[in-house]
Amino acid sequence: MLTLDDADTWVAVTDEPLPVDAAARWAVRPDCGAVVSFSGTARDHAEGRPGVSLLEYEAYTEQVVPRLEAIVAEARRRWPDLRRMALIHRTGPVEVGESAVVVVASSPHRDVAFDAARFGIDTLKATVPIWKRERWDGGESWGLEPQHIQEVAGPVEAAP
Repeated sequence: MLTLDDADTWVAVTDEPLPVDAAARWAVRPDCGAVVSFSGTARDHAEGRPGVSLLEYEAYTEQVVPRLEAIVAEARRRWPDLRRMALIHRTGPVEVGESAVVVVASSPHRDVAFDAARFGIDTLKATVPIWKRERWDGGESWGLEPQHIQEVAGPVEAAP
């Protein structure tokens, strides 16, 4: 289900195709000169796994949505000039080329929008329990790269 939490925050988990363009348009405000949009798309390979044909994501929405909200809250604490922020993740099957995650940030100036968007995707990957099944030439598996889920509170370091 896609819902807006408030006028400046949009977090969601959905099994529908992601509204990449709509999220970028939503982030535009008259007081913002910068909108940064990131769309993570399913690709046709992963390290050691050529011929990826399908990704499938599974999430426990009741746990994921509060973590997405916490990421936005921490981004707002770090960058007070952040205006709108969207964190939207897809569940279910995602075909190669389709978007699996969307992060959008807007602010008066580009440095905040870029930093907040980067923080959003990196922190989502490190703190939100979403499981991925991957199908590739010769194999299929759930979560070959398991990671320890961190808490969002405090300074979560983004991956390089």
